[in-house]
Amino acid sequence: MSGRGRKASLPTTPFRRPEVLGDGPSDLIVVHTTKQGASKAYDFGQVPVASAMQRSLAVLFAAKCAGGSWTSWKSSQAIWRYLKTLGEFLSTLDNPPADVPDLTAGMWSAFRLSRDIKTEIGYNQIMATQLLLRADSRLPLEVREVMARRLPEPKKKERAFKPDEFRAIKTAARRTFRSALLRIRENIEHLNAWRNGDFAPDSREWVIGEALDILARTGDLPRRRGPDGGDREVISRYATALGGLGAEHTWQRLFLSQVEAAGLGVLLVMEFGFNATTMSELRVPRAVPDSGERSGVRVYRLELEKRRRHTGNHYESRNITDHGADSPGRLISDALEATALARAYVAEHAPDVDRLLVWRGRRNGRVTNSVGELIRVGPFGFGTEPLTAGRWAKAQGLPGKVLRRGRKTVNVLHRREPGQNTQDTHDRVYTLPEPQVQQGAVEIIAEGVNDAVAAARRTVLRAQLADAPRADDQETATASCSDFEHGPFTASGSGCGASFLLCTACPNARVAPPHHPRLAHLHAALENLRSVLDPATWNADWHDAHARLEDLRQRLGTEVWKQALHNASALDRQIIDDLLNGYFDS
Repeated sequence: MSGRGRKASLPTTPFRRPEVLGDGPSDLIVVHTTKQGASKAYDFGQVPVASAMQRSLAVLFAAKCAGGSWTSWKSSQAIWRYLKTLGEFLSTLDNPPADVPDLTAGMWSAFRLSRDIKTEIGYNQIMATQLLLRADSRLPLEVREVMARRLPEPKKKERAFKPDEFRAIKTAARRTFRSALLRIRENIEHLNAWRNGDFAPDSREWVIGEALDILARTGDLPRRRGPDGGDREVISRYATALGGLGAEHTWQRLFLSQVEAAGLGVLLVMEFGFNATTMSELRVPRAVPDSGERSGVRVYRLELEKRRRHTGNHYESRNITDHGADSPGRLISDALEATALARAYVAEHAPDVDRLLVWRGRRNGRVTNSVGELIRVGPFGFGTEPLTAGRWAKAQGLPGKVLRRGRKTVNVLHRREPGQNTQDTHDRVYTLPEPQVQQGAVEIIAEGVNDAVAAARRTVLRAQLADAPRADDQETATASCSDFEHGPFTASGSGCGASFLLCTACPNARVAPPHHPRLAHLHAALENLRSVLDPATWNADWHDAHARLEDLRQRLGTEVWKQALHNASALDRQIIDDLLNGYFDS
């Protein structure tokens, strides 16, 4: 069953995996077929190495293509370029290897040194190439040992957008898409009025409605060959009524252009933190059953695919709510509205293609085909590429790489959680190297340190340990005090009015062996209170005092503490009972 509910037809012939590595004369040509059905051939006869080495590289490459490790041309094209770079390097050696077993540690070390490992390209050239070569069991052990040496990752130079840059890009993208949406909405209203018979026959409004109807059904308008024999022009009947021959007068009335789709793609990335591939291949979101019927609030389920995640984690879904003009779900509603007629055309001509982001190109083809990995259905294309988004940004006078940097900005600074990545990748690759995160962390870290110090002061014994009380000290219910007039808890010179429970938190207090039995009994009494009070009350009233006594117990040792508790006198117990009952409170 397809995503649109149509029952799929069974194949007429048994399944056979597409040929990857040819036989005989073509055994150096590897064909990579993506799951979208697009195929690309790589001729390893072009790699400048010996024929045996060409064959070995082709076999390794074909195994990756056939095994499903590479789900897009982007992966296979990158490795193909890296292998050609390796071949060009090996061809410059005095004694180039004839095959994989002839590689030496010196050759590989020299190749590593020839790459600029401080750049992402140089790093990837080494890592991706050696990963492929290690799959050949004939690779010498000495070469494997060199490959196993750690290669430091290059520092990421790509930064998140600053707040003003992010707002400017989002505003420009919203302006681009909004103008297209209003144009399409206005023309759809005109089309619906024509279908309802609201216009007088043969009036200009009626002819425009007829043109829009043809455009909605066929994706184009009737054309005739131009005077110079070049591109065919829209027939004059419709061109005159529509106001011109250009795209803005004809097909753009009902469909997004590629640039406008790029603006929508930028909005999707900056709203949800998708990467470019996920955004381009996003399936048409469906409203969750029963949503929107009563409350007017629609909930869309977005089905996402992240190819580079390990098996079993390629897919995830998110529920997005449209509950008003400023809600994330409103963007989905608007995108569905702007692409409705384009998606209807695609559904009729290629039912298996299920994409949200559909735009019309300037070509007027009628045959379903593939151009690269961006599938075309007649004049319609899907998704948007970083280069297209970059051209849109340049035309708006904005910074480049809007998709990658926009994704990083959203996930690192706004959502602050992984976007189809593991937590480790999110922290290591995206968050920690980002200067804005580092700058923002300074205040947070300082605040955390201050809180930790304050907590430590509350929960760690600050009274001084002494061998014996001093003659001039004043006794309290829990310790002796060396300076009653200048304590840390009340104004200097006014006398200490703090609870005797705070003596263990006061640097003026001294705890000597005669105080140990009383404090051990207080510790035991607080333990008993913990068992009968609810946790919130005990934490608020007794936790800090207990923690300081726990610290004292650890300093004195378990045996000393046990002996002190055993030696607690009746007077010690009475003093502690009075303290806990509040009899010493002023």
